Amino acid sequence: MSAWSDHVTAALLGTERRDPPVLPEAPGDPGDKAARLLDQAAVLTVRRRAGRLPAAGAEVIAAAPAETAPVVPPAAAGRLGRILAGEQIRVLPEWLDAAAAHGWRVPARLLPELMERGRGDRMLRPSIARSAGRRGVWLALQNTDWAYLVGAGDDPGGGAEVWETGTRNQRVAFLTALRGGDPGRARELLTGTWAAEPAPDRAAFLATFGQGLSPDDEEFLEAALEDRGKDVRQLASDLLARLPGSAYGRRMAARARACVAPRTRTVRGREQTCVAVEPPREHDEDLARDGVPFHPSGSFAPGGPNGPIGARAAWLREILARTPLGTWTETFGLPPMEIVCLPLGGPAPRGAPDGARDDGTAASGDADGRIARDVHIGWARAALRQRDAEWARALLKGGVVVDEPEALADLLAVLPPGEREPAAADLIRWVDGHPDLLRVLERVPGPWTGALGAAVVATLASAAERPAHRDEHALTRLCRLADQRLDPSAASRLEAAGAAAPRAVHDLVTTLRFRDEMLKELAL
Repeated sequence: MSAWSDHVTAALLGTERRDPPVLPEAPGDPGDKAARLLDQAAVLTVRRRAGRLPAAGAEVIAAAPAETAPVVPPAAAGRLGRILAGEQIRVLPEWLDAAAAHGWRVPARLLPELMERGRGDRMLRPSIARSAGRRGVWLALQNTDWAYLVGAGDDPGGGAEVWETGTRNQRVAFLTALRGGDPGRARELLTGTWAAEPAPDRAAFLATFGQGLSPDDEEFLEAALEDRGKDVRQLASDLLARLPGSAYGRRMAARARACVAPRTRTVRGREQTCVAVEPPREHDEDLARDGVPFHPSGSFAPGGPNGPIGARAAWLREILARTPLGTWTETFGLPPMEIVCLPLGGPAPRGAPDGARDDGTAASGDADGRIARDVHIGWARAALRQRDAEWARALLKGGVVVDEPEALADLLAVLPPGEREPAAADLIRWVDGHPDLLRVLERVPGPWTGALGAAVVATLASAAERPAHRDEHALTRLCRLADQRLDPSAASRLEAAGAAAPRAVHDLVTTLRFRDEMLKELAL
């Protein structure tokens, strides 16, 4: 203790007036008194803490459990350190997922920095949890800032009592798990507390019905259409629209048939089936109750190159999106591919039961074009909501005219896995050079390989050759999107653009090379 007191005295009086004692085991320059004082004080501090006895009754921290997964190879560990230091930080989720997929874990020395990043980035947390190993969970138990790793706030963390005592997130997690195994019991529990739950909680709990949705839920969902919470009513209508054979579907089908119907017309002496369309003329309380608001989203927003959508067109899109697709195969007696290829137009003139046009032309091509887009967008939204692969395939392959190509991009997820890549490649080629290209690509998850990767590379090469300054921003955004999704092997093809290519392309090639080396290190 005397040495510590001597150092404190020297610090208070100043090293010019009092020499600090010399500790042989301490580092530092003996000629620099101030530096020696600080170095020796650091040594004494560690010595005092290491020798301190724990307080009586102090809880002993259990040692970290033994790991079962091996640590990543040294080269991969070094690359992770560079990523955490800021080099190509955007590839961090891919590094973590690839490490977990190959059965590796993160080195213990990098866990604190990694877990601190997860504290501020919720999207990163699942990837951290898969690759942190047992040491990561052990650390999370010692630091509440990292408790997300063991599911704090999201994991029920107990039995049935969680429904009575847990937080909203815990109760949602409990209800979701129960819906997966016993949806009837989950519905019974929610029914018992429904009236006392605040509106935000009712909406969160009702969203769990997407798991295990069945006709047994119809009565509960129909009652929820009368709920005082707007979000609750909207969720209930969305769920009912996904429920086959529901009364809700029949109501929507009746409305849809009043707007869209087959007509027979004579074109150059031959009968032809077409689709007559008349958007709804009014909005009533029953339509609002079934989830179609008076001002649907986008009803007065720009609708692509054709100007505002308009309320009636927006109502039509909403009705069609909520109508069972079997309505149309029954109405037209045709498969989806043939239905989406039928000519569409406005209503038949009054007094002409089979249609008034006999020359195959429309009274207003622009108006009929807008009507066709409204119908096709409604069908596309219905195919996505009902997860109907046959209709998704027909809309993607049928050459439909849609002023929202991202609505078609969403349908890629509905297709069987083997069909998604070529369908996505066709869609990318269709919208190449179109302002909506980026919005379409944002909806196409990676990895972009094969035909899809080739289509994206061709799009990038084409954009890089355009000299207009106005295209540079779009190209930069496209490269930023591709650097995480494009197959790293595409780097060699992009390098063919040469030194004259924009900087964004060179940066993309650098990132692809980095990812290629990264994935090879983890595949050892």
